[in-house]
Amino acid sequence: MNNDNETRKKLLLCAKKEFLEKGYAKASLRHICSEADVTTGAVYFFFKDKDGLFEAIVGEPMQKLLAAIREHFCADSTEDFTTYVHKPGDHDDFAESLINILYEDRDVVMLLLAKASGSKYENIIDQMIGIVEQNFGGLAERYAKAKKAKMNKYMSHWLSHLSVMSFIHLVTHVERKEDALKYIKPMLEHLVMGWMNYALEK
Repeated sequence: MNNDNETRKKLLLCAKKEFLEKGYAKASLRHICSEADVTTGAVYFFFKDKDGLFEAIVGEPMQKLLAAIREHFCADSTEDFTTYVHKPGDHDDFAESLINILYEDRDVVMLLLAKASGSKYENIIDQMIGIVEQNFGGLAERYAKAKKAKMNKYMSHWLSHLSVMSFIHLVTHVERKEDALKYIKPMLEHLVMGWMNYALEK
């Protein structure tokens, strides 16, 4: 059992390196196994196939990220928008939570965002935008109703897209978590104010 754990860890380490260098589509199972000093049969034993190997690396961080986004929107869904008054820093906890997840293993996030072509995660950015837009749209509808106005569907879509791309730009351009924590709070504040000012028809 101990040897199995060591073999699995070695395969994951070598696979992560290969995927980062060549991307999912061009990564070679033979080269991964050669670097790990095992036969290709080890991949099929532990992970079934190349997809399973990639999933073993990126799956858990991806689920943590999506769970944090859904939890945030779930908390916001109970807000009473008829009396809501925004205060700077209202979303700091969410900002810190996302940065902690994104930078816990930044290499894995980079795999998902830039190296996943050919895998089941190749459209992950569009999927994240879709999740944010679905949840964001529900909040915008409630906000519009509370303000006796009509939701601006285009701006809701655009702000959802902008929100996801803002986090992607941050994690792909800022290497240090400490710097990311410093930048994310004013970024999120800007996004929240944009939502409050432009999610309704003028």
